[in-house]
Amino acid sequence: MEWSFCTCLHTCIIDDLLLFSQNDLLQLFQPFGVITKLVMLRAKNQALLQMQDVPSAINALQLYTNIQPTIRGRNVYVQFSSHQELTTMDQNTQGRGDEPNRILLVTIHHMLYPITVEVLHQVFSPHGFVEKIVTFQKSAGFQALIQYQSRQCAVQARTSLQGRNIYDGCCQLDIQFSNLDELQVNYNNDRSRDFTNPNLPSEQKGRSSQQPAYGDVGMHALKTTGVRGCADFGVGYPPQMPNAAAIAAAFGGGLPPGISGTNDRCTVLASNLNPDRIDEDKLFNLFSLYGNIVRIKLLRNKPDHALVQMGDGFQAELAVHFLKGAMLFGKRLEVNFSKHPNITQGADTHEYMNSNLNRFNRNAAKNYRYCCSPTKMIHLSTLPQDITEEEIGNLVEEHGTIVNTKLFEMNGKKQALVLFETEEEATEALVCKHATSLAGSIVRISFSQLQSIRENQ
Repeated sequence: MEWSFCTCLHTCIIDDLLLFSQNDLLQLFQPFGVITKLVMLRAKNQALLQMQDVPSAINALQLYTNIQPTIRGRNVYVQFSSHQELTTMDQNTQGRGDEPNRILLVTIHHMLYPITVEVLHQVFSPHGFVEKIVTFQKSAGFQALIQYQSRQCAVQARTSLQGRNIYDGCCQLDIQFSNLDELQVNYNNDRSRDFTNPNLPSEQKGRSSQQPAYGDVGMHALKTTGVRGCADFGVGYPPQMPNAAAIAAAFGGGLPPGISGTNDRCTVLASNLNPDRIDEDKLFNLFSLYGNIVRIKLLRNKPDHALVQMGDGFQAELAVHFLKGAMLFGKRLEVNFSKHPNITQGADTHEYMNSNLNRFNRNAAKNYRYCCSPTKMIHLSTLPQDITEEEIGNLVEEHGTIVNTKLFEMNGKKQALVLFETEEEATEALVCKHATSLAGSIVRISFSQLQSIRENQ
């Protein structure tokens, strides 16, 4: 059967789909663009996804045709679907697409920061008087119903805001007209608000009886304490917003196993280093996988020890969790929280706060999503367009035995995967060759969570 280009992708998992969640599938496809719908066909061990546009679907299919995607060690197979568009129960019951109505159904994609009623009101109120807002969590993600005083205001808001980001690079708005005629709000709190009745009580402890069909709010309950600065809509990033929220959003509403999200110590102590081969830049290349680096100090009185100050306590916790026990240069790393809250700037420290090589200044959600312990496979990006697989091998072969390589193109840019025989070899290649110059391009290297490289069919 011929499969035509469309926005819908059909995935088949040769295993029990009950073992997997929607978030598992979302993490495979979110890097390629906005996922507008997802239908799980558990009885058939299959799922259907609809991307926002055809190029996003094509990019996903091209990569996963060349590279075998896996979820929890199980292979996933991807092809175009015969469906041109998906319909879901959620959309049919709450949204009616393009038929104008004064109530909007808003879905937030790439929710890097929690979204409260106050933030939504600040975004939507410039287009007319907002009477009521109700937020909830559904299979499509975090959603909200916005009720305007008039249909004209709702139409204007949808026209102006559709597809825009609340914050720079994240929290994208997907807006439809709802088929509801009136919202019922029983409590004024950070999950719902009736702006025509400010005297409503706040919700008591325990499960709310208000809007029972909307489900739980989940991570949205994290509060936003005011606004400052300016993003797309003049909504500032919440002061001292914990990165726990960003990582929870990146991991589909939860945190990686073993991560508490409560650590506030930014400095970590790395010990049992190989003093003959380690330096500050190599430590930067490794630790920057888990957060931005402020500064690094090698301890001269203890040559196998170093202090690394991360951007915040959450990033430090990621580094400790994922790097403890990793092998590098023949040594098993010890990584622990330091008793020092920060590293004092001095002649023996290396500064990285303003380095453009810090990975989390841009695409933070994607970088959090890819945090993992060292693996046998590295992913190379920002490569020269005319590079060959042989040149990729020449770049990293001194660091270990290469089992396989794969050069591919995504979004018009050359990228590569290199599979080593051991995690230590891959780690050495990463710390030594990340940020090196190759034919005028600065090569970026990270660990890949793929288990194998699949050759072209």
